Amino acid sequence: QVQLVESGGGLVQPGGSLRLSCAASGSIFRFNVMGWYRQAPGKERELVATITNGGSTNYVDSVKGRFSISRDNAKNTVYLQMNSLKPEDTAVYYCKSSLYGSRWYEYWGQGTQVTVSS
Repeated sequence: QVQLVESGGGLVQPGGSLRLSCAASGSIFRFNVMGWYRQAPGKERELVATITNGGSTNYVDSVKGRFSISRDNAKNTVYLQMNSLKPEDTAVYYCKSSLYGSRWYEYWGQGTQVTVSS
């Protein structure tokens, strides 16, 4: 099994930056996709960004050009660099791991709060 622990959330002013980290530990699988999701109060959880173990990335339109997902496989860590933050980015951000090892496994982190406000 895999455990995911997010960190790096907090309070930041509009236009500021934060870097979220997700440290993974546990079983090793042949294929995995890491993703960042977010959920604002009263809204459904949405996909923000994903990255494959090969480095392919995708982003929701609202964060393109501002957010960047990356991973350090040696450290078993995925990052979300968030720049030019806006109040509408305020949400709980969750790390998700999708892994395949003869069958699919999915794991979620506990979430970290990001608040963008002056």
